[in-house]
Amino acid sequence: MSENRMIFIGEKESFIIRVLVKKVKDAGVNCDFVPWTVNGINKNIDNASLVTLYLEEGGQPDESVLHFLTDAMKERELEMILVGEQRDLKDVLDYIPGSLIYKTFYRPVDNAEFAQTATEYLEKAAAGEFKKSILVVDDDAQYLTMVREWLKGTYKVAMANSGLQAIKWLGKNKVDLILLDHEMPVTSGPQVLEMLRSDPDTCNIPVMFLTGKGDKQSVMAVVALKPEGYFLKGIQKEELLKNLQEYFILHK
Repeated sequence: MSENRMIFIGEKESFIIRVLVKKVKDAGVNCDFVPWTVNGINKNIDNASLVTLYLEEGGQPDESVLHFLTDAMKERELEMILVGEQRDLKDVLDYIPGSLIYKTFYRPVDNAEFAQTATEYLEKAAAGEFKKSILVVDDDAQYLTMVREWLKGTYKVAMANSGLQAIKWLGKNKVDLILLDHEMPVTSGPQVLEMLRSDPDTCNIPVMFLTGKGDKQSVMAVVALKPEGYFLKGIQKEELLKNLQEYFILHK
């Protein structure tokens, strides 16, 4: 994904769209017009970090295009600026969930405000402000460092080398997910999970266990604690990243 590219999706490259695209480009953003067809979106969305969907009065893409765009955005964790008349936007929002909408502009659009919104979003994205945050808890320093290296390009990653250190860190910080070692000395993973669930400030943080034991009895013991999931420590980088991406897409 490019850190400074927006695709501007519309039925046709009208005068108003050309004005808005130029305004964004003048602000330093790489911006391209894309027709609202499945083929056009598919060819351009991989290198985008922000999407604008522009609706002409009384018009909107086919239902199949909206479904494709929604799925593509979820898969790539993209957000959208939506532009159009209020009544037209309402119809589109029947297909595109509000969680994917960064900001809505009603026509006529304030060109300067639109360009500023796009640039501010891309600056925040480049700074990692929209990245999900993960706390990795493990007493094995080598494994802890390896997982951090795997995740740091995609997520904001914090580390704790014991359960008590994790509890202390969570007293001052928020996180979207905890990867928690099941087998730790002093305070085990299950004990940490119990402490998290007993505290109103941490009870809703999703937890996935990391475990080195893959036998049926051990796995059943982990599952019985009802975490969000678990990973065997033999998991490879690509599989871990894929599974985490799928989790965050489903829980967006």
